[in-house]
Amino acid sequence: MHHDAYATLRVSREAGIVRVTLDNPPVNVLDVALMTDLRRLLTTLRDDDSARVIVFDSADPEFFIAHVDMSLVDAPDAFDELAAEVPAGLNVFQALGEMLRQQPQVTIVKLAGLARGGGAEFVTAADMAFAAIGPTGIGQIEALMGIVPGGGGTQYLAGRIGRNRALEAVLSADLYDAQTAERYGWVNRALPADELDDVVDRLARNIAALPDGVVAAAKHAITPDDLAEGYRREHDAWADQFVRPAAERLIRAGLAHGAQTRDGERDLEGLLRRLAG
Repeated sequence: MHHDAYATLRVSREAGIVRVTLDNPPVNVLDVALMTDLRRLLTTLRDDDSARVIVFDSADPEFFIAHVDMSLVDAPDAFDELAAEVPAGLNVFQALGEMLRQQPQVTIVKLAGLARGGGAEFVTAADMAFAAIGPTGIGQIEALMGIVPGGGGTQYLAGRIGRNRALEAVLSADLYDAQTAERYGWVNRALPADELDDVVDRLARNIAALPDGVVAAAKHAITPDDLAEGYRREHDAWADQFVRPAAERLIRAGLAHGAQTRDGERDLEGLLRRLAG
């Protein structure tokens, strides 16, 4: 598997570990290209018994996955090809998270940078996430766009941090630092930035070196919750809000005022709050 097989990913392998670096400039938005590559990678690895751990990080020190591509408001059919491959009962964003949740390998996110919206959903769908203190920020920003998370975020958060904190995260639309995310249970651990690589690499190598069958047995015993009904409720709530005029107005205004540029993304919450005010 060579990194040049994917337009938005750098992929390498080492003794049972697949390392995946997200590289989709300028801010790693979750667009059609990145989602297509991630789906293809996960599908390729699904039946690969030689891979035991997948570690995700970012080529951009400021952004892990910024969020879903907001410019899709002008291209509503952009995901149609991907949607044709999605199982019944899921939208295309939920389907990516479900693929990640059901992956036979252990999936680990090495988070150093910002992960909002669909980026936060990707982090939370993974088996484990470790966050660097300082550069990390994670949040469900959708409410500031007049919508709610629609890619599994409501369901992952409720299971991960509890209903009360899930409501806080969704409705505050704030960016949470690594220590708060750890305290809430959103990530496994918050670590000094200069220790993140060593801690995650040691864990990945130790898991990859386990005797045959142990990873599969653990993932079989500790199964993800069945979220089918929750996905349906979430999609209905997201779709109902997305067609309202406020959502389109806020998304278009955000793009016009700097969303998806590096400067605008550094304080996207502030940018959107000013537009809504």
